[in-house]
Amino acid sequence: MADFGLDLEDAEEMMESDGTVGDVVLGVLDGETEPEQWVRNIEYGNVLVLAVEGDLNELASGFARQVNEMGGELTHFRGFLVVSPPNVDIDTDRLG
Repeated sequence: MADFGLDLEDAEEMMESDGTVGDVVLGVLDGETEPEQWVRNIEYGNVLVLAVEGDLNELASGFARQVNEMGGELTHFRGFLVVSPPNVDIDTDRLG
C-alpha cells in the first residue's frame, strides 16, 4: 500500500482557523478584499458568489488566473461572479 503523507493536523487547523469550508460564500467584488482571500476560499473548497461593483476584468485580475490554474471555474452571471473550486462545475446549460 502506498504512503500518502497526509497531514491531518495541519488540515484540521486550517479548517478551524478560517471557519468556512465547503460553503457558498456571498461577497462583494469591489477591490476592498485582498485577492489572496478569494483564492484561499477556493482552496478550502468554497464556492464564491460575488456581486461585481466595477470593472470585472480589473477586479478579478488578482485571482482569476490562479483559480483557473488550480482547476476552478469562473462565470459572470447577471452582475455576479460565480467562482467554484476544482471538481465543482458551474452548469450554464440552461442559460442558452
